Amino acid sequence: MKKNDEKQQETAKEKMSRKKLLCVIGIPVGILVVIYLVLALFFQSHFAFRTTINNVGVSASSTSGVEKKITKQASRYEMKLVEREDKTESINGTDIDMEPVFDKQVKELLKKQNGFAWPYYLISPRKYEVETMISFDEEKLKDVLDNLSCMDESKWTDSENAQIKDYTKDGYEVQPEVYGTKIDKDAFTEKIKEALDKMQPEFDLSGEGCYEDPKVKEEDDVFQDALDTLNKYTQMKITYQAEGKDDVVLDGETISTWLSVDDDFNVSVDDEALSAYVKAMAKNYNTAYGNRTLDTSYGQTVTIYGGNYGWWVDNAAEKEMILEDLKAGKDVKREPVYSQTANSHGENDYGNTYVEINLTAQHLFFYKNGSLVVESDFVSGNLAKNHGTPSGSFGVTYKAKDAVLRGEDYESPVSFWMPFNGGVGMHDASWRSTFGGTIYKRSGSHGCINLPYSAAKTIYENIEAGYPVLVYELPGTESQKGKDMDAASAVDEAITSIGTVTLDSAGTIASVRSQYDALSDSAKAYVKNLNVLTAAESALSQLQYEQALQELQNQESIDAQNVTNTIMALPDTITATDAAAVANARNAYNALSEGAKAKVPQSALDKLAAAEAAL
Repeated sequence: MKKNDEKQQETAKEKMSRKKLLCVIGIPVGILVVIYLVLALFFQSHFAFRTTINNVGVSASSTSGVEKKITKQASRYEMKLVEREDKTESINGTDIDMEPVFDKQVKELLKKQNGFAWPYYLISPRKYEVETMISFDEEKLKDVLDNLSCMDESKWTDSENAQIKDYTKDGYEVQPEVYGTKIDKDAFTEKIKEALDKMQPEFDLSGEGCYEDPKVKEEDDVFQDALDTLNKYTQMKITYQAEGKDDVVLDGETISTWLSVDDDFNVSVDDEALSAYVKAMAKNYNTAYGNRTLDTSYGQTVTIYGGNYGWWVDNAAEKEMILEDLKAGKDVKREPVYSQTANSHGENDYGNTYVEINLTAQHLFFYKNGSLVVESDFVSGNLAKNHGTPSGSFGVTYKAKDAVLRGEDYESPVSFWMPFNGGVGMHDASWRSTFGGTIYKRSGSHGCINLPYSAAKTIYENIEAGYPVLVYELPGTESQKGKDMDAASAVDEAITSIGTVTLDSAGTIASVRSQYDALSDSAKAYVKNLNVLTAAESALSQLQYEQALQELQNQESIDAQNVTNTIMALPDTITATDAAAVANARNAYNALSEGAKAKVPQSALDKLAAAEAAL
């Protein structure tokens, strides 16, 4: 029982404590509620705390109170003008006949206000701006503005745009924009009117945008983007590297001379300047179309002129690569972009792999990695028909098997085709039975290097596109076969010059025979017209025989005629005194050859016989 009594006493105490607590809390809350409601009712007809209308504080004011405040404010209104160069001026409301104009706008604003939300307005002030609350004399305002010091054009300074100036190794210099004091009169007048309508206490010309400010500012994104681009382009460098050559560095000092920025701050690269740089740079690497020396297989050094073999920078592709490198903005080490490459950057760019073609000797050598793969006689372009094979340094264009070579007057299938100078190339020539010597001078190709099948095959199997082909002439290296052919050809030409054989050809034929006899046995083998010579000799002998015969016959006729004349001169009547004459006639006749005797007429013989009988 005792325990129950104690629990009941504790419960009673707790209830009493709660009642006291509720009283303590409830009284202040109630007071606050009353205050809230009173003010809520008050702000049904008055503007809430922290409310301004056209910069006039109207907190806790009724509409009439607002009008009184605005009227009072207008009567002593002065607007401070904050100008550049730390200057200030002011406009007084009295100078422009400023006065308030009231209509229903204030009442409309108050109607929109929620009085029960007055606590919210304490943390979120309300700023209202209404038009036509203030009136003023615009002509007087114009006069006031015209007399302001800031409107004196003689004191104005022009604004200047921010500019990107000279390039330096640390980046481009920047000239910040300059803010001048030249005023946009129309904008200034309109904004002043707006400020007066709102009864602004202070008017900052800069903040209100009344000055003719720079159009380009240093902090502008387009300006900074252009600056960043210029610095990115000029703070990188391209290092051109090639074996055996000093590095060539393209850096900002050169790149900066190509760059320009237009009015819209677009950075551009002068294409003409870039092209000129690439063209000049390429000269350091280009070797194609130039001259080069070769230590020939004959122990002599020759200079080979021209030809398209060698390094050649692709100017257009190199320009594009430079632009890409600039955009990347990172240092680069590389070779130029080539449209054509060679074996090496050394003194002789053909290296130790090449085909050596000696047109004089009509002989070629193919070296690969310094080792001789094959050498062979060949037949080059026909000199007599102006198809001579051009000398120079070239590169194998490509290689193909079982090709058909075509021209205006020929169509030749070949097994191995290796062009190196347009339509001129190396190939097998199965239609030829012999190569080398001086065949090319009179029976050469259309310009190609005709090779024996085996030599062409070996070269084809070991050569690739781009391999250098060095073609030259070297007087003094003519082969013995060539010398023999030339000597034989000279004899052939001499034989041909005999032409139609006459008795007057005797000297020419004898000379040609001497030339032929002077040839070596190996050279005689190349004479093609020997049968013409022997035929000419036979024809001459026949003519000479016929001439001798004719001469003999002519003499017999003369002798016979003389004897006939002697006989016929004898008198018709013979006497002893005529014995000597008759004997002389007989002796003359007896001295004639048989041929001549036959030509003496019978009448003369009869007269001689009659004379002898008469004696």
